[in-house]
Amino acid sequence: MIVGMPSMTQADAQGLCSFVDASPSPFHVCATVAAELAENGFTELRETDAWPEVPGRYYLIRGGSLIAWSTESTGKGGTVESGPASPFRIVGGHTDSPNLRVKQHPDLVAAGWQLVGLEPYGGAWLNSWLDRDLGISGRLSVRSGGTVEEVLVRVDRPILRVPQLAIHLSEDRKGVQLDPQRHVNAVWGIGGESRSFIGFLAGEAGVDTDAVLGWELMTHDLAPSAVVGEDLSLVSAPRLDNQGTCYAGTQALLAAVPEPGECTPVLALFDHEEVGSMSDRGAFSDLLNSVLERIVLLRGGGREDFLRAMSGSVCASGDMAHATHPNYQDRHEPAHRIEVGGGPVLKVNQNLRYASDAAGAAEFALACDRAGVPLQRYVHRADLPCGSTIGPITASRTGLSTVDVGAPQLAMHSARELMGARDIRMYADALAAFLTPVR
Repeated sequence: MIVGMPSMTQADAQGLCSFVDASPSPFHVCATVAAELAENGFTELRETDAWPEVPGRYYLIRGGSLIAWSTESTGKGGTVESGPASPFRIVGGHTDSPNLRVKQHPDLVAAGWQLVGLEPYGGAWLNSWLDRDLGISGRLSVRSGGTVEEVLVRVDRPILRVPQLAIHLSEDRKGVQLDPQRHVNAVWGIGGESRSFIGFLAGEAGVDTDAVLGWELMTHDLAPSAVVGEDLSLVSAPRLDNQGTCYAGTQALLAAVPEPGECTPVLALFDHEEVGSMSDRGAFSDLLNSVLERIVLLRGGGREDFLRAMSGSVCASGDMAHATHPNYQDRHEPAHRIEVGGGPVLKVNQNLRYASDAAGAAEFALACDRAGVPLQRYVHRADLPCGSTIGPITASRTGLSTVDVGAPQLAMHSARELMGARDIRMYADALAAFLTPVR
């Protein structure tokens, strides 16, 4: 029992920590979410199969992306008013996080050290990855007879480390500017002959090295997530951007599914947001559109019904938000202070780095009001470049009314990030209210 922390906050803080620790890669995020969905009555569907017409709870996985939905409240034929054109309410997010990833020819030897060739993924804050004990995770594509199967791999032992340069060897003792080509290779042994890193991982996965045809592998910090602070009011963890949303969105969908209503609640978690979403399973793909259209078709609708459903639908693009940093307050818009523990954040950018407009803002504000949680409004400094989310991409690819939201945190894109324990429940409650609107 965490003394002084409300039981709901305690459960969510510990739940988020367990979620993150179980999910070192996008593929493991999908597996973690899928396991929780299955425990709550969701059935996995494959895109290549015929889908059941019976209303129910379903999900599918494409690589590192997952979409889940419930048609229990609308059923076949939709509602009496809308028929198969019943709209969707969607919470979107992404499963990937910045890290160091394994190159295709990873085996290196230099100065008597055995190295693994790594490269940054997704704007990783490189200095935060130095001098950490790193594990490895991801997936292998393995030949199995005449087919290829996917094998998840995860090594939670300290096998890799990217060493910092000693201060005595720095020209001015102020550190070095890290070169992503030369300075982020990881040490994993000593000796003058290289060893096969992929061979090592094949052994860990229990497959033959020669059977491994492809891989997507990444490092992860081995320090476990923790509830920290003198009053235990903070969560310190890797990958809060954007596993904080993956966790809260999953909780929101589970809370929203039993509620009656005239919409279909959907959770859409995409891979590759941190590198632009341009992939077969990123937000720029047809994944979401194809799933939503198939849902309409299974309700007995056609193309016209699908277009009607989309025009009445709305998406909350969930991504983490910048809390005001106490040591760098000058880097923030002074009139838009964001507090950890202050509730969910509505993100607005006039140059559409965020997709929020007045209509979307109103939808999320109403959701926060129904959930009984405060709403904060974020604007980026006009003289600093603003990051982006799946929001603008989702809006432009689907035509959905989209609003960008998040939960406040510090140290975004660092190997280790920080957020408020209270914000987890408020974020999940706001998203659940968004998925179950009241007419």
